[in-house]
Amino acid sequence: MAPAATTPAERHAQDAARFTELVQSTSAGDWVRPTPVAEWTALDIVKHLVEWSRGFLTGAGIELPALDVEADPVGAWTQHVKDIQAILDEPAGRVLSNRHIGDKPVQDAIDQFYTGDVWMHSWDLAKALGQAPDLGQERCAAALAAMRPMESILRDSGQFGPAVPVSPEASAQDKLMAFIGRDPAWRPEDAYPATGRGAAIDSSADHSSRSRSSL
Repeated sequence: MAPAATTPAERHAQDAARFTELVQSTSAGDWVRPTPVAEWTALDIVKHLVEWSRGFLTGAGIELPALDVEADPVGAWTQHVKDIQAILDEPAGRVLSNRHIGDKPVQDAIDQFYTGDVWMHSWDLAKALGQAPDLGQERCAAALAAMRPMESILRDSGQFGPAVPVSPEASAQDKLMAFIGRDPAWRPEDAYPATGRGAAIDSSADHSSRSRSSL
């Protein structure tokens, strides 16, 4: 087990590495797979993380070049991770200003708003690929405890759907995912119509780009 990360740079390195493993495990046909996020494909998850965070960083005067996620999801994600990690490794005293959060050191802003997004979306991508996600039970429990007091604010923001009922005996990870509107029992095959998986993939190949900004 990797040692616990204690800095924004270390946390991003660990969470991005987990997500990168998922991205690199895909085949070309996997990118149109449905995900637990309604109407999003696996490709949409990667586009969301790349596009909103690069826009977010303009608040710190950081203008990163656009990446063509659709043309090369693996290559774009790999470059994006390098770009974000470079900022965290050498924040150079930069401050990010945003109308929602005020002014924060850029490394803290990335850590608080982006790295956690990577962490939680790794659950979505793993599920889409038919893999068993493991976000760490202690971390899930801590995240849920921090979010519960802000539930009304989070729901009103539109970032999360209605909570999904789960058993009191459910794992901390399942409780966290249910709290943010994910069904812990979701499976890719459940999202396909009765006509079969192949037909669903073909019909979604021309999916529209969707990017949900966290801020």
